[in-house]
Amino acid sequence: MPFPWKADHEVCANGWGCQDTLILIDNGLQVNIVLTKGCTPVGNQDARITEHRAGPGLSILSYTHVCRHGDNCNNLSTTLPLWALPSTAGPGSLRCPVCLSKQDCESATKVTCPAGSTHCYRGSIQLRGGGVFTVLRVQGCMSQDGCNVLNGTREIGSIVVSEDCSPNAFLTCEWGSELHTGRNLSRMPIRWTTTQKICDPGEVCEETLLLVEAGQSSVIVGSKGCTKGRPQDAPTVSIHSGPPGVLVASYAHFCSSNRCNRARSTSVLLNSLPRPAAPTPGDLQCPICVRGSAPCPGNPENVTCPNGTTHCYNGYIRLYGGGITSKIHIQGCVTEASSSLLNHTQKIGIFSVAENSEEPLEPFLQDGAVPTRLLAWVVGLGLSLALWCGMPLC
Repeated sequence: MPFPWKADHEVCANGWGCQDTLILIDNGLQVNIVLTKGCTPVGNQDARITEHRAGPGLSILSYTHVCRHGDNCNNLSTTLPLWALPSTAGPGSLRCPVCLSKQDCESATKVTCPAGSTHCYRGSIQLRGGGVFTVLRVQGCMSQDGCNVLNGTREIGSIVVSEDCSPNAFLTCEWGSELHTGRNLSRMPIRWTTTQKICDPGEVCEETLLLVEAGQSSVIVGSKGCTKGRPQDAPTVSIHSGPPGVLVASYAHFCSSNRCNRARSTSVLLNSLPRPAAPTPGDLQCPICVRGSAPCPGNPENVTCPNGTTHCYNGYIRLYGGGITSKIHIQGCVTEASSSLLNHTQKIGIFSVAENSEEPLEPFLQDGAVPTRLLAWVVGLGLSLALWCGMPLC
């Protein structure tokens, strides 16, 4: 059934017109709608309906209009101009998975295609412009082979469209960075809050955690995003320096499927940490401090170190990458007279790291830093409808 909407208004610049752009993508089981309205410098265009891809199976229709004959002349308020009666084609012999999603299509439903369908399509369509920037994963029935569901279309009104059928096309990753300072963070999981980002070609998803703890004083740093690199078979947990002294541990994961960097909390690292029995007090006393920004205080209180530690450590770890630039200041007990808690490690996941050194940090992996806007989904009456309200109305 047709889908209605309401929109706001805006005052256009002198000489500008009003525009409507409406795109409807139908795979027979689901419908996706993309709408943008607003002011435009483009010349007047009569209202036009274009059939970019006809059925059987996948179909793509659009409505475009640019006008200047009066205020609010871009007054399209329903999908009715693009709404067609269901296909009367009978069932064929081909079965294909069908999906329209901005996430992934791993659980796509398989259906019997209408007669005339000869191939199963699987690809991604990127839409950007007019306040829209998103990627739609598409699967469905087609009457021809190849990656050409758009039939060569590159622009639809104010929206630029592109298509890619490679396995990692327009990869979407969780994105965000966090730094937490507290007590006993090695035993207290912290929820990892992120948004999403559409990666550049050739990038993979990453998630990295670095924990530093001395006594009860802790800092944990986390990053998720896109990066140039190779996916790993499995996440990696490393204990760079362990009990009974200062604990430095990390978690790194690189993967290449949509939103595969989806760890929800720091538990992915904490659950792999060593949990030795509480050590008995030793004879050594050292200042204890871990801070993620300001230096440790000049006259810290000394505490009794655990048995097995032999020296006091006073230094810092600098890290850069994944949206993080920080210096972690550390004082605590260690088991040997070494200037390196990291054992001279220079790369931890997405982070470039340096210990007690001001040498420039060169990123080994290129990371991204711009979150994407998310498509709003409306679900009902057996349809999965996506409505993007872009710029305000004229």
